[in-house]
Amino acid sequence: VHLVESGGGLVQPGGSLRLSCAYSGTLFSFYTMGWYRQAPGMQRELIATITNGGSTTYADSAKGRFTISRDKPSNTLYLQVNSLKPEDTALYYCNVRSSGSTYWGQGTQVTVSS
Repeated sequence: VHLVESGGGLVQPGGSLRLSCAYSGTLFSFYTMGWYRQAPGMQRELIATITNGGSTTYADSAKGRFTISRDKPSNTLYLQVNSLKPEDTALYYCNVRSSGSTYWGQGTQVTVSS
């Protein structure tokens, strides 16, 4: 499984971004996809997940401003982020967990600054 994130960049506080994660390869019937982020000097943290059935979960800190979604025909995972804050500055990663294996993308940088 190969994952490639895109959509990051420099955005002003209060702005929005939609991050994309294009995935390729064979996924088994049951899998979970997710978005994580890692700020400088901090541990990687979970933002949200979505299962093969479409069920979503969010970290408490992500509820209200982050929306995870997936487009199966195009094999793309999305993360919509609204009302961005400087503390959202981080490297954002997508991952897939399936049949005991975990795959990560290379990350896309989001910088929130005026």
